[in-house]
Order: sequence, then structure tokens, then C-alpha cells
Amino acid sequence: MTRTGDFTSFAYVANSGTQDISVLGLRPDGDLVALASVAVQRPIHTGRSMVLAPSPDHRRLYAAYLSGPDQAMVAAFAIDAETGNLRRIGATPLAAPSAYLSTDRSGRFLFSASYAGNLVTVNAIGADGAVGEALQVIPTASMAHCIIADRSNRFVLHTSLGGDLIYQRRFDPQSGRLSPNEPPVVSARAKAGPRFIVFAPHADFAYVINELDGAVDVHRFAATTGTLDPALQTISALPDPFTGKPWCADIHIRPDGRFLYVSERTSSVITAFAVDRASGRLSRIACHETVRQPRTFAIDPAGSWLLAAGQLADRVVCHAIDARSGGLTARREYPVGKNPTWIEVLAPA
Repeated sequence: MTRTGDFTSFAYVANSGTQDISVLGLRPDGDLVALASVAVQRPIHTGRSMVLAPSPDHRRLYAAYLSGPDQAMVAAFAIDAETGNLRRIGATPLAAPSAYLSTDRSGRFLFSASYAGNLVTVNAIGADGAVGEALQVIPTASMAHCIIADRSNRFVLHTSLGGDLIYQRRFDPQSGRLSPNEPPVVSARAKAGPRFIVFAPHADFAYVINELDGAVDVHRFAATTGTLDPALQTISALPDPFTGKPWCADIHIRPDGRFLYVSERTSSVITAFAVDRASGRLSRIACHETVRQPRTFAIDPAGSWLLAAGQLADRVVCHAIDARSGGLTARREYPVGKNPTWIEVLAPA
């Protein structure tokens, strides 16, 4: 029998093909142990993408999925702090299929961005972790793809991949309502395709991965106004040489803010960057081969391991992160369910 002390953290992999969540324990040496496979829906109605979001206290996990051709849902799970296993709390309809889930910094509200529905939504979260009905549904330009709150929990950014836009909103943490900031949008380059955003953990910078041109944009984020300055740097995440169509996917920053990583699906690489924490600027370290078609990856809370899931491999590979250089060394691969589309790595609550 496994115990919390056996693992530094737990990994949760959403498998859209089998509509389940693989639960893995991460040992201090980087080894992964399969602990459980938790069904999100049975029978499986659709194999379309499934995404995850944890609560800030790591006591809950939310999974967005489709229960039928026209019905988007979000399931809430309680996380057992001892075993890492999941207990279903309930499921709630969403306004549209979700490409991205996150909570506000208090864990009282759930944000969703819908690529297919061209909108973002806000739902209340109850004291028991269950998701309530939508409080707000906001239309956007095409292909909404990400929505996150800033550290102060007073502002929210969300992207439109098809509109080449980043929306800037004020957030009321009491009511959960979003309102346009001034200015309400920031434009990206034409056909860049802004996909996901991450904030630097200890400084006022935001990093945007553009799916369609394969570049990372670095923005200074004004913490007092919740707005982005024009990009101070644009740097390619594509390997050299690169052939084919850019298809960048995920972006994460190491918890200490020193290194940033981006996945690219056409070439199946993860590109590592060093972060100048004073200026926010990036310098490329290397492009590292990884599991086939890495749509999703995550970094463990200690910043020691990067876990990448391959959509076409149905596997997760663990990479060791060099604490000095930021480089990656691939270790073992581990089987998960079919078509993994999201991964979260969480310390026990």
C-alpha cells in the first residue's frame, strides 16, 4: 500500500480517448508509479479533448469533457491527500466545450475558455468543491484558448487564437464577475495564434506561446492596472532546422522562475529557455526530443522533473531538469490512457 510519504507529488493525466484520468505517484528519484485509473464518464460518448484544473489548495480537481455531441460538462473530484486518488463530487453542464480550465486564486470560481464556442465562462464553486451554474458567459473572437487570473486575483487575461487577441479584464473576487479593462484587448501579430499564457512567479512578466508561428512573446505586466505592455521580446520555440507547420502547444515556467519551457507537436520537442528575472527576457538553451506529439506537459512543484504526455504515444515521459543549466534529460516512459491531452502535477494537500 502506498502512502503520501512514498511520493513527492501526484500526477493526473486526462486521457480523452478513454475518457479517464491516470493517477501516478512521483517518487523523489523521478520514478512514476501507476496508482489508479479514474473514469470520467462511462460509457464513453466522445473522445474529444479533456482538460484539467486543480484548486489552489490541491484538494480538488476539475475535468472538462463532452458527454455528447452538444453537451459540455465539468466534473469535480476530491483528492485524497494520502493516496492521491480521486473521489467524484459531481458534474455540471458548461456553456460550451472547454479548451482550458482554471480557478481564481481563491478557488471560489471556475474559469473556462471555449475554442469551439468562441467564449469564456465563469462558474461559482461551492464550499464542497462542486461547480455551480454559470454566472457569466462572455463571447469572444474565434478560438478562445486560455483564461487565467493574475497573482492579485483582481485581473484576468484570456486569449483568442483565431482573432490574434489577448483580452484584459478586471475581476471582482467577491461576485466572480469579469468586466473589460482599459484597454480591453492587446493585439498579437497577424496569424501568430496566441494560445496559452503563464505569469512569472516572482515578477511582473507574462509569457505567451503562439501556436501558429511557434514564437514566445514576452510582455511586462502592469500589476497595478492589470494590463500588458507591448511585447518586449519575440523568440522562436521551433527547432533549427524546422520543416512543416508550426504547432506549439503548452508553456510552463519553473517554480523558481529561472527557466521556461514550450512544447511543439510537429517536431515533438520541448524547447528550454533561461529567464533573465530582472528584464524578463529569454535566451534559448536547447530543443529536447520528447514523447510523440506533446500537447501537454507539467513541472513538479519542486522544479526537479518535467512530465510530458504524448497524444500519439499514449505515454508520459519523465525528464530530469538540470538545476544549473535548465536542460532536460529524458528518463523512462510510462503508459497511460489513450490520447492524453492534459497533465497536472500536484503536491499532496
